[in-house]
Amino acid sequence: MAEQVLRTLMRTTDIVVTGLFSPAAVAAIGLADLYARLPLRIGLGLGGGAIALSSQDTGSGATANRDEAVTQAILVGALAGLPFVAFGLLAGEFAISVLGAPDRVAAMGGTYLAIIFVTAPARHVALIGARSLQGTGDTRTPMYVNVVSNLLNIGGTVALGLGLGPFPEWRIVGVGTATAVGNVFTAVALLLAMRTSWTAASFVRPRDWTITRQLLTVSAPRIAEGLAATVAEFPFNAILLSFGTSVNAAYQIGRRVYQQVTGPLSRGYNVAASVVVGQALGDGDPDRARFEGWATTALGLLTVGTIGVALVVAAEPLVRLFTSDATTVRYAAQFARTYGVAAPFLVSYVVLAGSLQGGSDTKTPFLARTTGMFGFMVGFSWLFGVYLGYRVVAVYAGILLYYVWATAVVCAGFYWGGWAPRAAKMMAERGSAE
Repeated sequence: MAEQVLRTLMRTTDIVVTGLFSPAAVAAIGLADLYARLPLRIGLGLGGGAIALSSQDTGSGATANRDEAVTQAILVGALAGLPFVAFGLLAGEFAISVLGAPDRVAAMGGTYLAIIFVTAPARHVALIGARSLQGTGDTRTPMYVNVVSNLLNIGGTVALGLGLGPFPEWRIVGVGTATAVGNVFTAVALLLAMRTSWTAASFVRPRDWTITRQLLTVSAPRIAEGLAATVAEFPFNAILLSFGTSVNAAYQIGRRVYQQVTGPLSRGYNVAASVVVGQALGDGDPDRARFEGWATTALGLLTVGTIGVALVVAAEPLVRLFTSDATTVRYAAQFARTYGVAAPFLVSYVVLAGSLQGGSDTKTPFLARTTGMFGFMVGFSWLFGVYLGYRVVAVYAGILLYYVWATAVVCAGFYWGGWAPRAAKMMAERGSAE
């Protein structure tokens, strides 16, 4: 969770620094991040497959299969990042403009997108490598690497964005450059750690097509889930932009406030749930796997739910740390409060999705998130906000309903689903069952 705190702080620093430029700069970063989530989703998807297989194989003692799954995931991830390099360099500004952004916002966002997409292969390697190691129970190595990387990123954003000391004032280019350097550093450091005796997991020559098939089978719904969520963000942001640039910037700030105070815990619980459930299944104990999933969810509710209440109370002073524009502050505070109210549902969804992932079930979270985003976050917000004229109030309701729905679906899947027998069958197929 420590690395998640700094990762979230790094993204928050990006918003704070760009907020010193203008609301248009904040909107540019936010819109560019919509596209930047595409390689993120692929990396997280392959990382999800890697953490499922590596945790199960660690629990069963099948280290050779674990190492092959890790190696294959990293290779596929690196290759999958190459198309994003070309996209960022050739179509960055156009990609921002098609969202309806003004020319100035499109120019800034396109420049930022081109810089960070150059390092998309490194971003994939970093995400997959970290989750592969976490699946083995090694959470310290990714933490050490990411802490250093994020500190470098934060320092670079402030120095290059604002031109402090001997550094040039590159503004939004500096923010993007700091992120790109951080991606490369993380990937190289994790590869070196796995290449040496520092970690339990290591690289092998890929030979087993059964592992390849299972890795892609588990990863594909996770990737599709992330890509669908990213696609849904485009019409959602178009809805926000129809209410004005300040509303779009307010959404970016309100969500960032929520992510800063609760995101590290939620993501940490997600990874922890995947690991403990997967290792329990690998050890041949599905009852313990179920208990671990519910227990981690309860812990998330207790901690993140409490923080959500505090966020509702302290929303306005928190968003003022990001902007002084009165209109943006007013809307951003309401978005932050909405996320605070949704916090118990959001953390429950995230933890149970991680638990299902540890059991090789990534289809249920895909169904929950996709139907929730398109049905409520986009559909409900458009119908009641744009068509019926309730404007931003309908967007607040759409966000809350999305998380309520998604939580209900994964809760049902974890309680009634056949993920434990399915995981046992897959382990037997790849020779990892005891």
